[in-house]
Amino acid sequence: MKLLTSIPLFILLIHPTLAWEYSLVDTYQATNFFSMFQFFTGADPTHGWVNYVSGDVAHNEGLVTVSGENFKIRVDNTTYLNPKGPGRNSVRISSTKQYNTHVSVFNVVHMPQGCGTWPAIWEIGDNWPVGGEIDIVEGVNNQGANVVTMHTAPGCSMPESRAMTGSHVGLNCNAAMNSNAGCGVRISDEKSYGYDFNSNGGGWYAMERTNDSVTVWFWGRNSTSVPEGVANGMDSIITDDWGTPAAHFPSTHCDISSHFGPASIIINIALCGDWAGSDSAYASAGCPGSCIDFVNNNPSAFSDAFFEFSWIKVYQ
Repeated sequence: MKLLTSIPLFILLIHPTLAWEYSLVDTYQATNFFSMFQFFTGADPTHGWVNYVSGDVAHNEGLVTVSGENFKIRVDNTTYLNPKGPGRNSVRISSTKQYNTHVSVFNVVHMPQGCGTWPAIWEIGDNWPVGGEIDIVEGVNNQGANVVTMHTAPGCSMPESRAMTGSHVGLNCNAAMNSNAGCGVRISDEKSYGYDFNSNGGGWYAMERTNDSVTVWFWGRNSTSVPEGVANGMDSIITDDWGTPAAHFPSTHCDISSHFGPASIIINIALCGDWAGSDSAYASAGCPGSCIDFVNNNPSAFSDAFFEFSWIKVYQ
């Protein structure tokens, strides 16, 4: 990140945040995607009915593929499952590189949708929750709008009133409180998640993390307000002209620099589990029977349970 020298000094003194420009440091795309992520093969921490597979298995079973300039990540959608097995094969990947203060931009063409699904795009530090967690995209089943959430160690909370278009669904970020609900913000645009997101051709998510705040923007594919730097994945960006964010987490009652450490980008697709499989979330979405039975016996229901990205870009 560098100071723009073309802005007059008197403007910098009045509006110092207008002077910062981020430069592109990493691009995740079809040509290098598989070398920049590692595959997680442990048990799902959220108790999902999934079996996270290795890179070799994911390749062999078509759970990770390249389509033109895009890359895809999906769950198995052909296998009827043994109720005593480990769950449906799926993918959880983590970037090999970690980032402190930065901007991440995700050009997402499609995200998982449907009963039983729990997809997420997030960033997490070491020694959770000490290193912090930022859920940029997360939802379950046939949920409407996306919910952006932070989970931290004790001592981090959010003010009720903030400059953002979304609405808060929790103010205490402490992972040890409220069953790890975190401090969430529901985005106002229904096309920010699931079926409506996909039918609109996807869109862009951007997350900026500084020592003063964590901020998330969303623009649908047909948005007329998406910044040129975001839409075109340019080599430099200035976030100050991006407009009111969808979600904003200021440092008013949270020391961002001490609650968040170097973080990896994680993309995963869980099924059922603590949230998607709970009675309040699964049944209320109009999903049939029990979540695990549905996952076991309806493989074709997960044909749309995939992420497709054009690219991911990180700026510092």
